[in-house]
Amino acid sequence: MEKPKRHIFVCTSSRINGQQKGYCHAKAGVEIVSRFMEEIEECELGGEVFVSNTGCFGICEKGPIVVIYPDNIWYGSVTPDDVERIIEQHIEGGEPVKELML
Repeated sequence: MEKPKRHIFVCTSSRINGQQKGYCHAKAGVEIVSRFMEEIEECELGGEVFVSNTGCFGICEKGPIVVIYPDNIWYGSVTPDDVERIIEQHIEGGEPVKELML
């Protein structure tokens, strides 16, 4: 397996005990992960871009949080409707979505 060009982390409020509860989970964090997976597949980016759900980043008031590495770009208040734009503009186009950046 090759190392991906980008890795997208989405807070889903996952807890060590496996429970998902909290702000980002309640604000569609899991749906955001699903949308990223769909967009990655649709755009045929599967070998280049990975997506993972995470636990809390500690800035719940700005959630749901999406972090893209190695770019070190943090997005806040992301909705499922923002995913397509993040993929097209940032991942494919190389330009971060400034309105969502933290």
